Amino acid sequence: MMSAVWIIAKRELHSFFDSLVAYIMLIAFLGFTGFFTWLFGGDIFFRKEASLQVFFGVSFWTLFIFVPAITMRQLAEEKKTGTIEMLLTKSITDRQLILGKWLACFLLVGIALLFTMPYYISVARLGDIDHGATLSGYLALLLMSAVYISIGIFASSLSNNQIVSFLVALLIGIFFHFLFDVIASGTSGFISELMTTLSLSSHFESISRGVLDSKDLIYFISITIFGILMSEFVISKRN
Repeated sequence: MMSAVWIIAKRELHSFFDSLVAYIMLIAFLGFTGFFTWLFGGDIFFRKEASLQVFFGVSFWTLFIFVPAITMRQLAEEKKTGTIEMLLTKSITDRQLILGKWLACFLLVGIALLFTMPYYISVARLGDIDHGATLSGYLALLLMSAVYISIGIFASSLSNNQIVSFLVALLIGIFFHFLFDVIASGTSGFISELMTTLSLSSHFESISRGVLDSKDLIYFISITIFGILMSEFVISKRN
């Protein structure tokens, strides 16, 4: 199973770089996060603190937009061109196809974050940085991306139009990103607790501060798996 998943992941990763999507994503991500981390607003020099919390805060919003942009074509384009039928008639299951595409997107985000290592090294040279909290911050970004990639692929499975897939992924992401928090603050009791539990931002903030709690890890993993299973369900119904 894993060999088929890896073959699909490599195919998709190559297509990212062949179509310039990867280069555009990397340049835009590094440019945007670099500008707001080092130069504008609450930048590192303004805070006078050896910490990458500014970067994690900027990336929290940047990846929220960028991830739907890289997932919108994953299944929508295959359906539009008819290549999905060709793929699924081979010895590849629906789950392998979706996992391969998810892995390719996850690796692309990982590469983008890897290119920000100079931020980490530079800040570590400026002062006494909390290495544990910093690594937890990167972990939080990867876990958040894993969730949004699964949501994006699910949205892409619903339509053969990339723009529609992007907007659906963004709409679903809005609830997890901040609307659940808004609803939680305006309610009380069980509803408030439920909305707080569903809120991605509360779990993200917990891990990004260096607090590794099993409930936060379970949250990210379970939402990711749910998104992948929903994508598989949509594809199987279509077949």
